[in-house]
Amino acid sequence: MELRFCALYSGSSGNALYIGTPRTHVLIDAGLPGSRIQASLDRIGVDPQELDALLITHEHSDHIRGAGVLSRRFDLPVYATEQTWSAMDRSLGKIAPKNRRVFAKNMDFYIKDLNIQPYSLPHDAADPVGYCLYWQNKKIAVATDLGHTNAQIIKTLRDADLLVLESNHDEEMLDRGPYPYYLKKRIKGNKGHLSNAAAGNALLQLLTGRFQQVLLGHLSAENNTPVVALKTVNAILKSNGIEVGHEVRVGMTWRDRESDVVNP
Repeated sequence: MELRFCALYSGSSGNALYIGTPRTHVLIDAGLPGSRIQASLDRIGVDPQELDALLITHEHSDHIRGAGVLSRRFDLPVYATEQTWSAMDRSLGKIAPKNRRVFAKNMDFYIKDLNIQPYSLPHDAADPVGYCLYWQNKKIAVATDLGHTNAQIIKTLRDADLLVLESNHDEEMLDRGPYPYYLKKRIKGNKGHLSNAAAGNALLQLLTGRFQQVLLGHLSAENNTPVVALKTVNAILKSNGIEVGHEVRVGMTWRDRESDVVNP
């Protein structure tokens, strides 16, 4: 009996994360066509008919593109804050009233044996949240699409057995790249996205001395590469005396394919 995690897709082109227990199966976000998400679930041995819920972080298209289709196809409850529902309602299409689930951020709720803790994130969306999920003595924390961290976010994420942390862009690649100035400013802003360096510095505050697993997520297709992200984050950890591979294992999620299935 194990807790399972797989990043089906994570990146600027679409996001969908799977978390499962022996009794419960949920997705965080569905930012690709429903058929692609369904195929990914099939590849990791999860029957989409067994899904219990879809948790939405915010209304941007790379997080909700397939949500309406999956809800209708599998009679799947969709959970989001009231403001996020208002922002994404037209984009999802018709959702059965019984599958429209509203939660208050910063208040825990349960889906079968999974304890779900939503928390606020600083991002340019209506009411963005991240999630911590608890099963037995295990904790998975997801923090993507945030422009900065603060003391409350660090407190919320600390002690996770598995952390998915945004490492969106390399600052030099973004500065040199083709994006217009306004978009570069948005990405680097307090409600934009974490850079590789910001992710590494956040990890210095999050590691608690026991072995933990970290997956870097939501990489930009234009302003980052997995090699650059890993190199930057690992260098920050090592320069601060963190033994990568012993105290922490840092891995990747992928924009175009599933990550390994992880048992935290």
